[in-house]
Amino acid sequence: MYEQIASNKRRAVLCVVAFFFVWVGIGALIGWIAVAVSRQPGATPNWAGAIAFGVALAAILALIGITYSVTSGARLVLAVSGARPADPNQYRQLHNLVEGLAIGDGLPKPAVYVIDDPSPNAFATGTSPNKAAITATSGLLDIMNREELEGVLAHEMSHIKNYDVRLLLIVTTLIGIAGLLASVIWRSAFFMRPRGRDSGQIMIVVFAAGALLAAVAIIFGPLIRLALSRRREELADVSSVELSRNPEGLISALKKLQQNDKPFKKFNHATAAMCIDDPLQHHESWFHHLFDTHPPIAERIAILEQLAHSKTP
Repeated sequence: MYEQIASNKRRAVLCVVAFFFVWVGIGALIGWIAVAVSRQPGATPNWAGAIAFGVALAAILALIGITYSVTSGARLVLAVSGARPADPNQYRQLHNLVEGLAIGDGLPKPAVYVIDDPSPNAFATGTSPNKAAITATSGLLDIMNREELEGVLAHEMSHIKNYDVRLLLIVTTLIGIAGLLASVIWRSAFFMRPRGRDSGQIMIVVFAAGALLAAVAIIFGPLIRLALSRRREELADVSSVELSRNPEGLISALKKLQQNDKPFKKFNHATAAMCIDDPLQHHESWFHHLFDTHPPIAERIAILEQLAHSKTP
């Protein structure tokens, strides 16, 4: 388990480094494109200056994105998911279970949130056990009994303990920022009306920047997320059994999630990897399934049942 925690910390650093160099590469490429489309016949283009400017600008944007993901990424995820703080009186059982599991694992109690959505699901987010949050949907709370809910929450507590939350938060936030910038650039290009001799060259550079950022958000980002071992869900399942000492609770919860046919309305492709039940698997579109980040629930149940049998005297 400690090896997994150390591995996740290393992967988080590698993801940040990879993101930084991809952005720097994009900046260099945009600088090169800007010179290539604007060079005049007979003139000596300033390749080095343009590329250096692109690299510097991209590096600044990348550093801003990385800083934001670490300092405010969790708040962003909770906001886009429509999460609200769970009232301690209205959700007393939820708070009691989270607090009990945190004490049992020797961790601070995470903040507790609820999403008003009929689709049963839950996720954890944050940068460390000291700055973490667990979120459950109203649909999950409606269909789970206490034993099953404890199994789900123990699974999310395991993600916090294993530092999966930091790894996924960094990747999720940086993918989202790339997508947001790409959207802003494309919208700007649509409304731009550049005039003058260089208007065509300006539009080419703008479209190139939008396309490259879109590639990061749509292609490179999901590939990084898929490169993160899908075993983290199975490891969190096993860790949750060690914490709750009751594999039957999570097994029963996963069986209910397996039967769920209600799409999670508040999900997006960036945050789907955080959920205990992959929301993308409840959408019929082939496009959604390209981004599946979880192993099939049947496989996870089989592992837990094998674990339960091995513990039976």
